[in-house]
Amino acid sequence: MHSLIKPHNLTATLMGKTGDALLWLLAALHVTALAILLMTLLSLSEAEAAGQQITCTGSDILVDMRKTDPQAFAKIEQEASAIPNGKGNFWRIEKAGTEPSYLLGTMHVTDPRVLEMPAAATPAFEKAATVIVESDEIVDDKKVATSLLSKPELTMFLDGKSITDILSPENVARLEKGLKERGIPLNAVSRMKPWMLSSFVALPACEFARKATGLSFLDKKLAEDALADGKRLVGLETMVEQLTAMSELPMEFHLQALIETLELGDRMDDVMKTMTDLYVAGDIGMTMPMLKSLDPKKAVAENEQGYAAFEQRIITDRNHVMAERATPELAKGNVFMAVGALHLPGEEGVIELLRAEGFTLTRVE
Repeated sequence: MHSLIKPHNLTATLMGKTGDALLWLLAALHVTALAILLMTLLSLSEAEAAGQQITCTGSDILVDMRKTDPQAFAKIEQEASAIPNGKGNFWRIEKAGTEPSYLLGTMHVTDPRVLEMPAAATPAFEKAATVIVESDEIVDDKKVATSLLSKPELTMFLDGKSITDILSPENVARLEKGLKERGIPLNAVSRMKPWMLSSFVALPACEFARKATGLSFLDKKLAEDALADGKRLVGLETMVEQLTAMSELPMEFHLQALIETLELGDRMDDVMKTMTDLYVAGDIGMTMPMLKSLDPKKAVAENEQGYAAFEQRIITDRNHVMAERATPELAKGNVFMAVGALHLPGEEGVIELLRAEGFTLTRVE
């Protein structure tokens, strides 16, 4: 057995930064394909046992920071205020000659607070003729299976290698424990690539437990309700496109993210709670500044590069794809569009990209 990252360097690595692990939690919350894979895994797992107790832990990091380090909190607020369209997760889309459409930023989780959409979103959804989501494959298990089977190299080791061949024995034990807490046996996923496993153990056990009871995450629920109501459902990306974006980041980055996630343990629950609180409050623009603030200063330069690469491939590149593919549908009017909330803000966020296409977007309070 060997390790691509030597065990004796782990303590120093974790003291140096937590960025990779936090990025993977971010990815798990904002890539539909990962949410679907989680649900698929639960069909192989001890879902009944996982669903017996649904208790979420964790505390809001920013609540504590506001009291103990007001300067750091103020810096996050200042950085967030400079991000275009960083406030709000529900927007009206208008263009002369068409009925208004609406854009909802989502989190791909089953938290009851997330599933309870903004008050104005429900009537907008009910009236819409067309519903746009990141991927329309989420409502069809056969499509999901076909996507996974068509490109197995994106998610699996195909050379006989297992994650147990790569990690140290200590981290294999941590991985097994973390997966077990989420109702997933290690032997069912041991040949999955590190970035997949990072996404699984980054999410808190309570999220798996809720999914094990049959709850759909917000985007999937909207897609299912759209079809049940006879609406037209449109997907902006395929599962393969999403998985390709995730897999294209370097293997060393993947491994580092997995190791950091395992070492951080319950601290990830705090980050999850903070991100959810920001989402519910509509403070989307604070998410990335908050995550960056958790990295020690001595690794700022290295982490800035990591965040920049992540933002470009997982968020910005996909923003352009989403806006381009949504434009013809939005031009028809009366559309309800739902995509991950982090795709909305920023100079190259979906909101600004749609404005560049001639639409008027206004935040709905």
